[in-house]
Amino acid sequence: MLEIDGSFGEGGGQILRSCLALSGVLGKEVRIFNIRAGRSEPGLKAQHLTGAKALETICNASSQGLDIGSTEFVFRPGRIEGGSFSFDVGTAGSITLVLQALMPLLPFAPGKMSIEVRGGTDVNWSPPIDFLRLITIPVLGNMGFTMSLEVTNRGHYPRGGGIVRVSSTPSGPLKPIERVERGSISLIVGVSHAVKLPRHVAERQAWAAVQVIKDRGLPNPEIEIENSEDGAHLGPGSGIVLCARAEAGAILGGDCLGERGRRAEEVGQVAGQRLVDEIESRSFLDRHMGDMIVPYLALADGVSDVSVSQITQHTLTNVKVA
Repeated sequence: MLEIDGSFGEGGGQILRSCLALSGVLGKEVRIFNIRAGRSEPGLKAQHLTGAKALETICNASSQGLDIGSTEFVFRPGRIEGGSFSFDVGTAGSITLVLQALMPLLPFAPGKMSIEVRGGTDVNWSPPIDFLRLITIPVLGNMGFTMSLEVTNRGHYPRGGGIVRVSSTPSGPLKPIERVERGSISLIVGVSHAVKLPRHVAERQAWAAVQVIKDRGLPNPEIEIENSEDGAHLGPGSGIVLCARAEAGAILGGDCLGERGRRAEEVGQVAGQRLVDEIESRSFLDRHMGDMIVPYLALADGVSDVSVSQITQHTLTNVKVA
């Protein structure tokens, strides 16, 4: 049985997600202790528990100590199953962090997978759902992983209510990435959304992002405006995700989440500047994709060689686990 100290690196949930995903794919038992020891409230929170329980279901695992607040548990994976599954994080717990834990298993499932997750789609301290849709999934597609993502409802803090559905087909061994040179930026796209807020909030976010990007002489962004002032979305909330695509196949992202008291123009400017910074690094992967991709590189059939704009603490944590 592998023994993993959960206090390593940033001591948060990243080590937990990566550990369990790799455990599920490789079929290796693991004991994780000192879970989230680096946080003010150590132990498992709702979104971590949902991710772990979801993995337990999908790979027919057994576990000990899998409870809210637990700082130690044992995970014994079984055989990964295909099929349809539904999981609820509760309120505005992050859907994307749950998907981060589940997605590495999907290429190795014996059949098609369909997963619905309910919770928060656009919340602090986690990637916004459009980052997964515009950046993560296309990057993984370059490794041979076929997956689609549909956002039925958006969910923001504190009410949540988001609904996301993903589906995948098994791909078998993943292809390594051997890309250091990024090439010229050929296209910039994005999504600016506002839920239970006036349409002009999303439009102002987009306008401000466009100005930052155009000032650097980059291609004029094509930003989709998504607005819902009523309907099923609980809201309120807003945000913007930008995606730059390069001739050599690189895909880079920049994003910012709206919040009460923060002008829409500032949200757009921050997202635009974050994307510009990633582009000017001339790297093949942005800093967030650089840490998210590590488990997939570890599972790929071959050695990868790829440039990343910044090695974050999350990246180092994932490398240590892998």
